[in-house]
Formats: sequence, C-alpha cells, structure tokens
Amino acid sequence: MKKTKRYAVLSILFFLPVAFLLMLYPSTHNYTPLEIVNNNVTDFYSQEDVKLQDHITVLAFFGKKPLDNSIAASNLKELVYDKFKGFKKFQVVVVAPKGFEDYYKELKAEVERYEELKFWHYLYLSEDEIKAVFKSLLFEENLDENLSTDHVFVIDKERNQRGRTDDREEKEIEKNIPVYSLSSYDCIEVSEVKNKMIDDVRILFTEYRQKRKGKFVDSNNRRSKDLKNE
Repeated sequence: MKKTKRYAVLSILFFLPVAFLLMLYPSTHNYTPLEIVNNNVTDFYSQEDVKLQDHITVLAFFGKKPLDNSIAASNLKELVYDKFKGFKKFQVVVVAPKGFEDYYKELKAEVERYEELKFWHYLYLSEDEIKAVFKSLLFEENLDENLSTDHVFVIDKERNQRGRTDDREEKEIEKNIPVYSLSSYDCIEVSEVKNKMIDDVRILFTEYRQKRKGKFVDSNNRRSKDLKNE
C-alpha cells in the first residue's frame, strides 16, 4: 500500500510539470517578437572576418580606455555571453579604436580569465569608421570623448537594430504615461541586463527558430499601428 502511494505521488510530481508545459505550448506562437527600432546598421569593411550580416550580434563600444568599461564588459560576459554562446551565429563584437590594441589586451585578460571566448571579437577601426557605425544606430546620446559608452546594442541577422518601441511597464500603461522606447541596454545596470536584455535576446532567437520552422508571424506592423493610435 505504501509503495502504491509512493508511486502515485511520484507520478503526479512527474506529470504535473509536463501537463503545465503542454497547456502553455499553444501560446508559444503568440509571443510578441522583439521589435525593429532601426534599419540598415552599418556593417564592417575591415579585413577581419567579423560581420554583422547573418549574425545575431551584441555590439559594444569600449573606446580608448577599455579598462574603464571593465564592469560593463564583465556583466556582458557573465550575464549575456555565457547564456547564449552555444547558439549558432551569436557573437559579441567590441568596436575599438586602432592603436589601442595593448589596452585591450588587459581587458581581454580580465574578461577571459577562465576561458577563451570564441564568439567574442575585438574589431579595431579608425575613429571615422567607429563614428560611422555608431551614427547608423538609434541612440539618444553620443559616444564620449574616448569613443565609449556603457550601452550595448542588439543587431539581428539582417542588420536591423532590435529593441522595444514601448518599454512601459503595466502600471505605467494604466497611468497613461507617455510611450518611451528602448533601443539599447545599459550594461552597468545589472537589473536591466537581467530583466530586459536577456529576455529580448532569447525572444530574438525564438523568432529565428520559428522562421526556420515556418511558424513565425510578424506582429511588428500591428504593434506599431497600435502605438500610433494611443
């Protein structure tokens, strides 16, 4: 009798999560895709084999004093890179000024303290090239005097910048707070990386997975129309 009860309890514990997942499964195709906030991000034309096209890229600008951005780099590595490094076509690209390679050796040694980061690239460009790439992004601020920012950008395989055209929380929507967007992610703010960026990158991978299976429905146009009517 005790064995029967034990097996019954074990069966319930096993099948309950499965049943819960099956209940959720029909709704997985109705998720909101990560929105395109900007098109035609400038690609790289260096001799190195690093391109935005056909990759899901997290793009960073750590400037002439990369060690000043070591916290942002560490957060990016531990919270984002480590989660997605196994996904096909995922990469982190740090745009750096030519002539500052030695400074980046120190940052690289700090970030790669425990493992080689195969999908984390440092791309050395001229100041004009860096400014041209940055100018093609949607961002409210300029790079600082060292060509640096703590913010990183998510770029899809077609060189579209992804983000949120409406970044309001439910309470803000209820209070009719004006719409504001999210086009970048502050890597100093751990809560922003954990609660927004990680979810957004995961959604982007889901979109491409559904596209491969022919199950993707683009709701970006519908969402944009909804916002215009608000």
